[in-house]
Amino acid sequence: MLSTALSTRGLSRHLAFAIGFFMIACCASMSATVGAERSRERPAPLPRVSEKDVAEVATEIDRLLSEELFGDATEVAEATDDVNFLRRVSLDLIGELPSPESITAFTLDSSPEKRSRATHGLLENRLFGQNWARYWRDVIMYRRNDERALLASTSLVVYLTKQFNQGAPWDKIARELITAKGNILQEGSTGLIAAQWGEVPDTAAEVSRILMGIQIQCAQCHDHPTDRWKREQFHSFAAFFPRIAVRPIRNTNGMRRGFELVSRERQRRRPGQGNARKKKKKPKDNTGPEHYMPDLKEPTARGTLMEPQFFVTGQTLETDISDEQRRERLARWITSRNDPWFAKAFINRIWAELVGEGFYEPVDDLGPDRECSAPGAMDLLAEQFVAHAYDVKWLYATIVQTKAYQRDSKVRRSYEGTPFVANCPQRLRSDQLFNALTTALDIPEPPASRRGRVRRGLQGPRAEIARIFGYDPSNPRDEVIGAIDQALMLMNSPNLDRGMRSTKKTVLGRLLREIDDDESIAMELYLRCLAREPEDAELETCLDYVHEVGDRNEAFEDILWALVNSTEFLYRD
Repeated sequence: MLSTALSTRGLSRHLAFAIGFFMIACCASMSATVGAERSRERPAPLPRVSEKDVAEVATEIDRLLSEELFGDATEVAEATDDVNFLRRVSLDLIGELPSPESITAFTLDSSPEKRSRATHGLLENRLFGQNWARYWRDVIMYRRNDERALLASTSLVVYLTKQFNQGAPWDKIARELITAKGNILQEGSTGLIAAQWGEVPDTAAEVSRILMGIQIQCAQCHDHPTDRWKREQFHSFAAFFPRIAVRPIRNTNGMRRGFELVSRERQRRRPGQGNARKKKKKPKDNTGPEHYMPDLKEPTARGTLMEPQFFVTGQTLETDISDEQRRERLARWITSRNDPWFAKAFINRIWAELVGEGFYEPVDDLGPDRECSAPGAMDLLAEQFVAHAYDVKWLYATIVQTKAYQRDSKVRRSYEGTPFVANCPQRLRSDQLFNALTTALDIPEPPASRRGRVRRGLQGPRAEIARIFGYDPSNPRDEVIGAIDQALMLMNSPNLDRGMRSTKKTVLGRLLREIDDDESIAMELYLRCLAREPEDAELETCLDYVHEVGDRNEAFEDILWALVNSTEFLYRD
């Protein structure tokens, strides 16, 4: 097959090799591994996660899943092997491929606790916070209503990275996202509200969708068609947000130097006034804009004045209190134990990212009128998540410990199929893919420039990968598919092509200079790119190709190119 492909006319040398090579490679199961840390920084402590506690809850989750979903005839996938587990958990927790050295050390470790130890180490890695901060940045920013909101992306990632690495509980983070104010370039907690640029209905809809998994925006113009929420409930919820706005920050000359999230009941000097005139301070009052539900029969009318009311519990506030008081009260209500959807929304997202599908699908559409695939397991996780004070790292450790997470991957089930009989392959998010490329090719990420095109707050090559490979993490994963521009970029990118050459400065060039054995080089390339050793048929194909080409450098450039362009490289299995 390989020789036939190589002789095919009209195909490039690279493409011809890739076709023949992956006719054999595709027959092998997709594999994977645990992560190498790029920095030598001291990892963040992980004080609250008890291995015994995690194991007990994980075991009970698996028991409930079996009881609720699996009958005697249900075919459940076997546990995945160590190598694949390592690649999977590394990409999931820190967004990085493991190093060849860490793969070897892990496979040689005979301890039965090595998977839980590896998980614990990854949760302590500083890259854990960064990986999941970037995930939440995408959740928040992909549905922005103003491109200027991207200015808050970097500060949002910095803020969330610090929170996750320091073990901040999810309820604390959520309260800060709801009550945030200040310069959006500096105060990362402003990101959720800044993404909707102060638009009242959009802000209410996204706070509900992201933090509670309830899409109450469907009740904005009429009662929800498939849920119990009424139009009045949406607009009563929106009444928590009419006094927040994103405003320009100006210097004394009236020049804009950024944006800030402010409360609109405060009186502000007009641009250009500077400090020329000092006015007497007026007593602070609570008057300001209010939210009115539009009159559908009279669109030009002012509508009905709405009192702030939390639609989940029915708790109500008066209209004569400040923006700060409204948002603080709402933040407490959303994150309290009286709101059953706050904990479940977070659990559902993280479970879906790790296992491949959520208890509720789509991941951001929960509620009392939605069907949960395994309500007992979900309720137990929610109960324990609250009991552990919304400890984010505890939740990750528990899910990773389950058999549901550690099963082999299979293609996504049909609608009639049984959930969680196997893990599901996940297409890498753009940041994970960028990390995999730079790790496999040993290319340092260039520092960000102040100029150039910005994508989701990113610049340079990472921004270009985000533009082409990025997707909204809230979308169903069966809708996230490959595209022609993605394939063309991986095949033809000049930057990637330079990284795969056998020159003095590339990783391939160094390997060819230092290692004379072709089999060892093939092994090393597989470990670097796919975090596993090649199977016998794959190794034979590589060695035959090197012999056939007759030029060692040229042949291994092709092999490296083919690995980077493989489907296995683009997915976490």
